[in-house]
Amino acid sequence: MNTAVIRRRDSVRPLTVPRRNRRPAGPALSDDAVGELCATLFSSFPRKDQRQRGEQYLRGLLTTQGRKTARNIAAHLGPPATEQTLHHFIADSTWNWRPLRAALAAHLERKTAVQAWVVRRMSIPKTGEHSVGVDRVLAPHLRQTFRGQQAFGVWLASQELSAPVDWRLVLPDQWVHDHRLRDRAGVPEEAGAESPQECAVAVALEAARRWGPRRPVLIDLRDGDLSAAVAPLSEAGVPFLLRISGTQRLSVADRAMPGFRGGPLPAQRILQLVKGVRRPVPWQDTAAGLAPRTSLAATIPVTLSDPSGATRGLSLLGEWTDPSRPPSALWLTGMTQQGPGPLLRLTKLTRRVDADFARVGEETGLRDYVGRSFRGWHRHMTLASAAHAAVVLSGADYHGGSGDGYAGDSGDGYARGYDGDSESGRTAELASA
Repeated sequence: MNTAVIRRRDSVRPLTVPRRNRRPAGPALSDDAVGELCATLFSSFPRKDQRQRGEQYLRGLLTTQGRKTARNIAAHLGPPATEQTLHHFIADSTWNWRPLRAALAAHLERKTAVQAWVVRRMSIPKTGEHSVGVDRVLAPHLRQTFRGQQAFGVWLASQELSAPVDWRLVLPDQWVHDHRLRDRAGVPEEAGAESPQECAVAVALEAARRWGPRRPVLIDLRDGDLSAAVAPLSEAGVPFLLRISGTQRLSVADRAMPGFRGGPLPAQRILQLVKGVRRPVPWQDTAAGLAPRTSLAATIPVTLSDPSGATRGLSLLGEWTDPSRPPSALWLTGMTQQGPGPLLRLTKLTRRVDADFARVGEETGLRDYVGRSFRGWHRHMTLASAAHAAVVLSGADYHGGSGDGYAGDSGDGYARGYDGDSESGRTAELASA
């Protein structure tokens, strides 16, 4: 495997990420899909020039070689004055990205049979320290620290496709309490410091408040405080499937099940006690052309006590890909009426999202914003999400012309290390390993 090593100017360890090889060209990107999406999204802009800039930027994200920055998009489009115009449109303009995200979500609901919202972490390595939200970040599944940004996206997912429709940036303490940093990046007053877990739950709740219909939301909380997530999601009426660690302690709620009188037990221990109720569940692998697969799965009623003393009735879902080994995945859900089959198939939508991020999202610029502005980051992410949606809706085998995209790992995605402090192109050093 070819790899790229991101070398840093400080003591933070480098991240090694797989380099994605280019594949033969597939079906072309549909101009009809792009045009329809542009008409849907930019109709809310009151001015003709804004509608033109929006379509220009979106099409530039789809056709520009390399990183999808305002400078590169402008160079691709031609006229020298375009760079300043596009930079102003993203970083300094007044248009609100939220109506566009709602319109994008509604468009996807009309075009595909959306089954769930998947909240996915995205890490963005940086060599500089001026991009909004930059801090030393723990990559949870790699157990490795790097310098960069963290964001969580809400992806609408079906078996056929997925696309991000909302984003929330993790703001560490210094970006909230240091007024100099806050003012420089234009961080709004209502934005507060959040842990990654709080950010993941908040973006799901925000999406549920702003637009519907409400779908089951899938969040990986193996490294977070589970009770702090279950309570707000339950109270907001948002159905959820939360991936948990095997050490999470729960109480068996069914008198007929082993472990009922054992008090709080590790989730993995509970599932080992009930191996006798496992059943085969067929599912289609969305990351491998809907190839048929089968896992063993079981659900068991459990309770979780939160700090206030409230006890919530939930179901613990376990999946075994190897019957002789411990469960390969554990999920906690409030959808207690659902059996293991429908629940397990819902969890597989995370594979759809990971595959689409690696195939399309990297190359439509989801990690490519290089400015310092909080609002500029959100505007770029909105249009990059729309570009991603245009590709997956057209069914194109998209390569975007980038040639040096990198696929992240299946749970987080670590890739190109960008400085991101300016358009001057001070990027991380990439070397073959």
